[in-house]
Amino acid sequence: MKHKVVKVLTLVVLCTGIISCGQVGMEQVSTVEASNKKPDKVVGNEQQKKPQEKTGTRSNAVQILVPEATGQEVYSCNEASIDASNKAEGYVCVKYTGTASKVRMLIKTPLGNTYNYLMALDGNYDVYPLSEGDGNYEIGVYENIQADKYAAVLSQSVSVQITNEFGPFLYPNAYVDFNENTKAIEKGKELAKTADTDLEVVENVYHYLANNVDYDYDKAKNVQSGYIPVVDETLSTGKGICFDYASLMGTMLRTQGIPTRLDIGYAGSEYHAWISVYIKDKGWVDDIISFDGQEWTLMDPTLASYAPAKTVKDRWENRDTHYQLKFQY
Repeated sequence: MKHKVVKVLTLVVLCTGIISCGQVGMEQVSTVEASNKKPDKVVGNEQQKKPQEKTGTRSNAVQILVPEATGQEVYSCNEASIDASNKAEGYVCVKYTGTASKVRMLIKTPLGNTYNYLMALDGNYDVYPLSEGDGNYEIGVYENIQADKYAAVLSQSVSVQITNEFGPFLYPNAYVDFNENTKAIEKGKELAKTADTDLEVVENVYHYLANNVDYDYDKAKNVQSGYIPVVDETLSTGKGICFDYASLMGTMLRTQGIPTRLDIGYAGSEYHAWISVYIKDKGWVDDIISFDGQEWTLMDPTLASYAPAKTVKDRWENRDTHYQLKFQY
């Protein structure tokens, strides 16, 4: 960070409730007086060389953790299987092989929260995080039988002791889904090239998304329950909702070795997604404002498109009301 004083930092994108949209993420431009020096001579079609881009002291090598269903601890029935072999890494693998057209997978955590996922029905294992630490997780697979009614086909209590505390927030999962072929990973590597620290990587990724991904108001109005982001689609189309921003940022940062939570909760009365990151020597950074001693800045690409400084300052001062965390992925 170039600012002398930094209080807190996070990246937040509002899902709905945006009234208007201006130019997103305007960059600061420095101006200097023109000198009398003439430009370098251009010979033939050769263009004047651009200054070489700075390479940061931090390695930007890609780190992709690959989840596995290794078959050492499996609970199954005719229609479904739960592979908990790597629960200590902070995830389980679940698949459905039955004939129902709609299936949900529920995880009840040691803290009493229930995570509700709409499963893919391709017969392959999907990866789900165990994001609330040690304890007993109740994992169940439920078939839709009519309307909003479901029947359990498989239910299992799994005792978990996490040995990799950052595992749930470094591996891909159902909501932050990536693999070695994901194009967003290479973009994250490119954005990390100039960084000296993890925090600078976070800043670079944020600014890229703020300037290159527009909020999709139509999608926000029409999105259906069970929607799952596709990070490369967000990257290629240059638009998305809060869930898309958070998933794409999570992918870029996780594959740079930066533990990143996809947080879901409420901004006021609106359902809302954002991210929190773990920075060495700082811990989990999950507040919403950076402050340089003179200006308030909310790391929120959507809010940045329209909000005056007063609104940004209000969001910070009332963050307990505006940002209420419910789930972590």
